[in-house]
Amino acid sequence: MELLPTIRKSIIAFVLLPALLYAGIPPTLQSDASQRMTKDIMNRAYITPKRIVTKYAGCKNNLIKDEHDLLERGNSQSEMNRKRCCIMTSTETEKASLLLDFGSELHGGLKLVMGSSSRREPSLVRIRFGESVGEANSSTSNSEWKVGFSTDDHAKRDIIMEIPRDGMIEIGNTGFRFVRLDLLQNNATISLKEISAILRYRDIPYLGSFECNDQRLNKIWITGAYTVHLNMQEFLWDGIKRDRIVWLGDMHPELMTMAVSRVFGYNEVIPNSLDLACKQFPLPNWMNGMSAYSLWYLINQYEWYHQTGDIDFLKKHSDYISGLIHLINGKVDDAGNETLAPARFLDWPSSGNKAGVEAGYRALIVWAMQDAHQLSLKLGNTSDAQLCLDIINRMKKKILPHNNLKQAASLMAITGLMDPQQACDEVISVGGGKGFSTFYGYYMLEALAKAGEYEKAIDIINTFWGAMLDLGATTFWEDFNLDWIPNAAPIDEPVPAGKKDIHGDFGAYCYPGFRHSLCHGWSSGPTTWLSDHVLGIKIVDVERKQISIEPHLGKLEWAKGTYPTPWGVIEVSHEKKADGKIATKVKLPKGVRQI
Repeated sequence: MELLPTIRKSIIAFVLLPALLYAGIPPTLQSDASQRMTKDIMNRAYITPKRIVTKYAGCKNNLIKDEHDLLERGNSQSEMNRKRCCIMTSTETEKASLLLDFGSELHGGLKLVMGSSSRREPSLVRIRFGESVGEANSSTSNSEWKVGFSTDDHAKRDIIMEIPRDGMIEIGNTGFRFVRLDLLQNNATISLKEISAILRYRDIPYLGSFECNDQRLNKIWITGAYTVHLNMQEFLWDGIKRDRIVWLGDMHPELMTMAVSRVFGYNEVIPNSLDLACKQFPLPNWMNGMSAYSLWYLINQYEWYHQTGDIDFLKKHSDYISGLIHLINGKVDDAGNETLAPARFLDWPSSGNKAGVEAGYRALIVWAMQDAHQLSLKLGNTSDAQLCLDIINRMKKKILPHNNLKQAASLMAITGLMDPQQACDEVISVGGGKGFSTFYGYYMLEALAKAGEYEKAIDIINTFWGAMLDLGATTFWEDFNLDWIPNAAPIDEPVPAGKKDIHGDFGAYCYPGFRHSLCHGWSSGPTTWLSDHVLGIKIVDVERKQISIEPHLGKLEWAKGTYPTPWGVIEVSHEKKADGKIATKVKLPKGVRQI
């Protein structure tokens, strides 16, 4: 049994045991496979469309027939008899087009299984992937980022290609829910036996769970978990359409959702992503070219150790952690002035409030040094631990006001630079979900919890994240603003005249219009928050196997769920009695102690 973790880690690191790598590989390929072969760690599944959203051009002239046959599950085998096929025909004046809905956000591509055509040559089609109906209907502009256009700069989503007369073809690798297929040639007919989405995913169990008497909260919890799951590719991405990159700041809410606790238990994607980041950005470079994301690297390292107790992995990064602490120390003077980098970044929606960003950025430095202090103690590096405390003391000499920025006030409350209740009363609670963001909304919720405002936090989760569900979301978005809602159409239907397109008409900064990602892992904060604060389970000391359980139901009548730990899964249920007290039942893994 002790060998299993070693085998698991070696597989993911692509240093595979020959018996595992070559199992099932034809013998003729095995002689030099070690030189040229890498096993795909991802799984694939084929998904049939859930519904036909619209069919174009053929509506009045009946140029599209039997399209509902595409909703039947296929066997991936082409047939030349044209039975049970969707027939698409284009004339001199009309182009047949179908828009399909696969029911939920997916990562992968598209498979077409053909049933012959009117041409002996390949037929020309246009395939457009979209996270919304509007995006699937949109054009591509690579020269400009502007409202109304999507882009192909991170993943091709607008493709003109030839398809075979018979047989099967696969295309695409992006994030999408909707696909539009146009037959471009005049006077041509194609028979489509099957159209399937190709889902590319990690086949891992959902060890964590959450359920309560509020079905909307239940859906929010699982939607946050699924958002992160889709981004768990070979490495942990920020978004499956854009940017498809390991961003160290974006990673923190994802880590909190998927880590050993909350949903998936231990998964190699976190340590592999942290290893990759260090290789991509060796010191004295900042992670992702941003000093704030080097601060998030330290926070991520602390949280990963706190959840796993993996001291070997921490030791592996010891030199990098120490070097980063010393790099930061050299950029903070005795008066508390810091020169880490000219640019300050918290999240995109806060960018316009420069004074607030400055205050929040300084709080982020303190948070990173607080965590780095704990990491240094675990590594036995007392001099670095003391240096972290010195940096914190210098930073506290110059505490700046939050300037009514919820992001800044939240970080200040979390790090102890501001009283949490004051932060909530002055700015975080004002207007409820107004001013929340999908990334920093998690830290706003955490600040509310520190102030004991659990009921307010639950209401905001319902209002802010729930509004995305009302608009057709099956994953949570890169950005969202409650001010976008009035007169906006949902993402899963064509936009009626006089309505706003919630996808194409909004978005800003690097994500205007359809460039906006509708599956972004940093938006998963409510999943972590509901497990941590409503179920109330937290790992207190990973080395001593100590946990605490302190539920906060607010107006909820009951809540129950599971919570994975390094030692097994905790099962818990809470029920509010008539006198307002909560009755709790707990099942702990062997050796785990509740304090």
